Amino acid sequence: MSDGKPANDERRLSGRCMCGAVRYTVEDAFSYAGNCHCSLCRQATGAAFKPFAGIEREKMTVTRGEDSLLIFGEADNHDARCARCGSFLYSVVREGAYVHISMGTLVDEPTLRPTEHIFVGSKAPWYTITDDLPQYEGHVFEGPPINR
Repeated sequence: MSDGKPANDERRLSGRCMCGAVRYTVEDAFSYAGNCHCSLCRQATGAAFKPFAGIEREKMTVTRGEDSLLIFGEADNHDARCARCGSFLYSVVREGAYVHISMGTLVDEPTLRPTEHIFVGSKAPWYTITDDLPQYEGHVFEGPPINR
């Protein structure tokens, strides 16, 4: 993704897959973070939602195991998993400009926590959201929160 050197003095977080074959670093400068409840994220994670944090692509670096990545999609729009253990590490989105880091793969604690739930209109019917974060029917920019 980049040469591994931060553009400024940002703190870098480390992340990894379950088996350790793939490791990455990312600046602790996420632009946004949320919990996505869309059916695609639920199917990709096998969970009720995907906690993710978005950042410019050049601020994330695969430091080990790039040859162990299993890519689903195109160069500028894909999901990346470890080919050995299957961990869902990140998604390349927004025409390749950003990555959505799967927050469960972070080893270090990020400054930014999820700030909203998105696509709750298609959330798992068996799951109840119990926090007070704003909930959006779809994307944040598509309308006001439905729980406010």
